[in-house]
Amino acid sequence: MATPPATAPALLWFRRDLRLSDNPALHAAVQSGRPLVCVYVRDEESGHRYSPGAAADWWLHHSLTALNADLEARGGRPVTLREGNPEHIIPQLAEELEAAEVFWNQTGWPCQNERDGRIAQSLKEQGVTPRGFKGVSLINPPDLLNGSGSPYKVFSAFWRAALKELDPREALPAPDTLTLGPVCDGASLADWGLLPTRPNWAKGFSERWTPGEAAAHKQLDAFLSEDLPDYPTHRDRPDLDETSRLSPHLAWGEISPRTVWHRVKLQAEQGGQFKASDKYLAEIGWRDFAYYLAWHFEDLRTINFNRDFDHFPWRDHAEGLQAWKEGRTGVPMVDAAMRQLWVTGWMHNRTRMIAASYLIKHIGCDWREGMRWFEDTLVDADPMVNAASWQWVAGSGADAAPYFRIFNPASQGEKFDPDGKYVRQWVEELRDVPTRHIHAPWEASEGELIRAGVTLGKSYPKPIVDLKAGRERALEAYQEMKEAAA
Repeated sequence: MATPPATAPALLWFRRDLRLSDNPALHAAVQSGRPLVCVYVRDEESGHRYSPGAAADWWLHHSLTALNADLEARGGRPVTLREGNPEHIIPQLAEELEAAEVFWNQTGWPCQNERDGRIAQSLKEQGVTPRGFKGVSLINPPDLLNGSGSPYKVFSAFWRAALKELDPREALPAPDTLTLGPVCDGASLADWGLLPTRPNWAKGFSERWTPGEAAAHKQLDAFLSEDLPDYPTHRDRPDLDETSRLSPHLAWGEISPRTVWHRVKLQAEQGGQFKASDKYLAEIGWRDFAYYLAWHFEDLRTINFNRDFDHFPWRDHAEGLQAWKEGRTGVPMVDAAMRQLWVTGWMHNRTRMIAASYLIKHIGCDWREGMRWFEDTLVDADPMVNAASWQWVAGSGADAAPYFRIFNPASQGEKFDPDGKYVRQWVEELRDVPTRHIHAPWEASEGELIRAGVTLGKSYPKPIVDLKAGRERALEAYQEMKEAAA
């Protein structure tokens, strides 16, 4: 085939990398000197998109809007929007444009990695050069193995090994200018209808979040200057609200883990905050671990990492599952978490663990039920991280919390929300309950509840599951699983 002329455009396929800085595919596309056409494909193909859900769609709308503004500010055109299977759309669009090269960053999702290979082959057959890049994680999963040549299954060992090898390159700068490529047809964001209207259940999102690359960097700046010093002691306190809040920005690739790594390291060197920075970077490491597991093992979204859990006697408890989704379980810490999720599209990490543990171990529902709900309601829904985290709580995952370690949501509340501030913020009907009973109102006297304006079973639900009985049932189910798997 003839060599494409220098004026032939390059196609840049945006995915979960909605940023201009430290974007390896964009950097290489600009370096090629070719006119640039950007595309985003809304991938509805079963098994590939993983259906992040309605809350994530809200974020996607605003993130693409911000990305378009950033592109236009540098002389580029807005992203061309297409919908369908990228395996057909990307080669077709390359042909329409008579593109010489197609650039993209890999997502790290196993089935998409396989499909990327098929797309690359199709492009080659058309005489188009495919250019795939890595950048979703700090490490390259195939490169990190233990002494016997096997992948790590325990996070602590994985992270120790990763830290010895880890030397992330410096973050790539955003381009100053972009060379315009040809215009091509596409959908509009309005056509996709990503924003809820009747009703607008996401109205609380915009009060809490600003999607986009600029907002991601601003959020990182605020965290480093205000909250990083106390991160090791405050990270588990939902009442203090001092986590980084970078999870949706990382999930959508508005900021790269490499950028976060270097900024945190620099802050540690300048301010001497080495303990705090190491603790925070270990959380970025857990994100890497989720992608690492996804690369090396079977689909963690559908298959128990510990296959003994294939024998676990999950309960079909539709009423309990619905009460959990709606934040009316009668357990304040769980209900506060689920209501925060519904209003803001996000939940504090400690309360994610509390709420997940309650659904799995007290109500007895399959962890996959909770994972699906989180993916419909979280703006930071990341299919790999979400699956690894739910399996960790269930006890079925890699380096998982033992199933018999069952969170007591009342004592967790007393420890991590000692004044009841978090519960009172999200469960307003309990705002006048005395602090000593705020996490277990069923233990308050009738007089205390009357003075607080609370009637259990009416103004606030009675617990749908007795905590002690739920724990005992979970332990019995765990024993039943072990015997069945033996």
